[in-house]
Amino acid sequence: MENQNNWIKYKIEVRERLRSFALSILDLSENFPEVTRGKVVNYQLTKSGTSVYANYRAALRSRSKAEFFSKMAIVVEEADESEMWLDLIITSGIMNSEFVKSLHVESEELLKILISMRNKL
Repeated sequence: MENQNNWIKYKIEVRERLRSFALSILDLSENFPEVTRGKVVNYQLTKSGTSVYANYRAALRSRSKAEFFSKMAIVVEEADESEMWLDLIITSGIMNSEFVKSLHVESEELLKILISMRNKL
C-alpha cells in the first residue's frame, strides 16, 4: 500500500510540474517576435507545450494500465516535440534568453521523467 501511495504522490508531483511548464510556455508565447518564423514556432511550441499537461491529465484518468501506457506515449511525443521547438528557438537565434534556456532544460528533464514513467509499465 505504501508503494501505491508513493506512486500516486509522484504522479501528482509530475502533474504540478507539467502545469507549471505549460504556464511558462504561455508566458513565453507573449514574447515572440512578430515575424513569420516567430509566429510559426510560437504556435507550434504553444500547442505542444500545453498539450503535454493536458494529455498527462488524461493519462491520470486512464481506466487500465494499457490505456495509461497508450496515453503516456502521446505525452512523451508532445514533450519531445516541445523540447525540439525550444532547441530550435535557441539555435536559430529567434530567442536566446535565460528564460528560454531554463525552459529547454526543464523540457529535457520532464521528457526523461515521462519516458521513465511510461517504461515502468
